[in-house]
Amino acid sequence: MTAPRAGIIGTGAMGGRMAARVHQAGDPIVGYDRDAERLAASGIPAAGSLVDLVLQVDVVLLSLPDSTIIEAVVLGDGGVLDHARTGQVVVDLSTASPESTRRIHRALGEKGVEFLDAGISGGAKAADAGTLTIMVGGDAEALGRVRPVLDRFAAKIFHMGESGAGHTAKLLNNFLNGIALAATAEVMVAAKRSGLDLEQFLDVLNSSTGVNFATLNRFPHIVKGDYLEGGLTGGLMAKDLRLYLEHVARIGVPTFTGPACLAAFEVANALGYEDQISNRVVDGIGDLAGGVRLQDPVGTRTRSREGR
Repeated sequence: MTAPRAGIIGTGAMGGRMAARVHQAGDPIVGYDRDAERLAASGIPAAGSLVDLVLQVDVVLLSLPDSTIIEAVVLGDGGVLDHARTGQVVVDLSTASPESTRRIHRALGEKGVEFLDAGISGGAKAADAGTLTIMVGGDAEALGRVRPVLDRFAAKIFHMGESGAGHTAKLLNNFLNGIALAATAEVMVAAKRSGLDLEQFLDVLNSSTGVNFATLNRFPHIVKGDYLEGGLTGGLMAKDLRLYLEHVARIGVPTFTGPACLAAFEVANALGYEDQISNRVVDGIGDLAGGVRLQDPVGTRTRSREGR
């Protein structure tokens, strides 16, 4: 199947990588980002404006920070809704509020435009490799039309159901992601303060019931000083966790671990890690433990925390 003409609005850490995969495959794609340097770094052709992008493509991809910005881009004056045409498909690859998603779906639907909420998972490494997982809500036929585009950066695509189902699945997944990361960070700091060999301890965890995505894929790098920069920031992780808490409150499901998980990232963000990869939560916890860094020799502390 010939790939439809695509355009992406938002070429940040994930959007730029996904768009680059499409471009490198030789498929038609243009991009728009208010940050011209970020757009140039993605290596894809630039549309003259947001309006120019919408007018020349069949599929509009969104990769934006949050629902407030998504609504402004889609529903605001001079936005996607004002210039979209019947038959186009808008695919939101962001992590967003399912309630907001359904509002946008209704507004675009009145104009004959399909809106798919398509939560992505896998991080920067999977985006570069084209092996992301995508959870999609919305019309199945519209998903079929955009699959040639999504296939360029995804290995698995799941149709989750009606509008909002994709973003709901993403929120639930991201909560578990956050829990695993925060809990493993806490345990690794405790292991360091306890004098354990961290690489050996990770081998133990990965052979035991404590195994999770963070122990398998994150901390083997972090203990060597590689924080895997370029993925979800601490600020965006906290945003996703707040969306999760709002969602479960709305549907009447209790959460006992949610507030504690959010607190771990909010504290790390307040300590200065908000704009760095969310893996830096381990340094936030380490700061509170007296300046522990997993890469330091056992028993040492960072100089900034000495004497506090």
